[in-house]
Amino acid sequence: MPAATQTTPSRGHAAQSPHRSLELITGPLSEISRRSASLTVCEPGRFELAGQSHELPRYTFLGPTGGAEPLRIGIFAGLHGDEPAASFALLRFVRLLEDNPEIARGYCLFLYPVSNPTGFVDNTRHNRNGKDLNREFWRNSRQPEIRLLESELWSHAFHGLISLHTDDTSDGLYGYAHGAVLTQHLLRPALAAAAHFLPRNQGDVIDGFRARDGIIRAGYEGVLRAPPGVKPRPFEVILETPHHAPQYLQEAALAVALHTILDEYRKFIAYAQNL
Repeated sequence: MPAATQTTPSRGHAAQSPHRSLELITGPLSEISRRSASLTVCEPGRFELAGQSHELPRYTFLGPTGGAEPLRIGIFAGLHGDEPAASFALLRFVRLLEDNPEIARGYCLFLYPVSNPTGFVDNTRHNRNGKDLNREFWRNSRQPEIRLLESELWSHAFHGLISLHTDDTSDGLYGYAHGAVLTQHLLRPALAAAAHFLPRNQGDVIDGFRARDGIIRAGYEGVLRAPPGVKPRPFEVILETPHHAPQYLQEAALAVALHTILDEYRKFIAYAQNL
């Protein structure tokens, strides 16, 4: 999550240029949706910034019915525009879902692969107004991307939130566990699964916070979270990969972590219903 000083080329993607196109993400997703019975391209969130019009891409993936109202999970990537591995990891996860929709049984997934479109295009941490969007939530922000995303967080009443990031100061995987009490019980197996691809950060202090087994309970003010005071509180997971690791390994680690969180949360809900 800290600012990256450079971008590491990775297998499967060309070396990063100072600018990139949203089509790198939206193009493949649109192609998948054209033949998919599950992935829907939603109307993008439109906003004005620095005198130009922009779009914030939005998608839903509706898994096979699980016998009850679908669990609504929001998955957000690209809040920092210089962390493209997170956006490509979400694209990779959608391809995995399309090949095996059972992963999403009982879920409606709301997908935001590029939450900072101008930062993604400019290859910068901040948006084109120079703001770190992941310090702006629920602070009466005037940034249009934040207003759009806060509206999504209010309107969909998510059962869980997952944010994907990379950290150029870490040599291993780690995560933040916020929200509902069960969150760390979802994060722990997710990190274990992801560790098949990248090592876990076992430091006692990570990103300036006390940590245990790669899990942090504290965090920065203004990060993407559920609306203040909302009840019941959703689980809130932030997943972080080491920014300078090969991008294909970061993508694989995040994709398997997402898969694991969905599996574990489904088990928890089934268990709770049988109490």
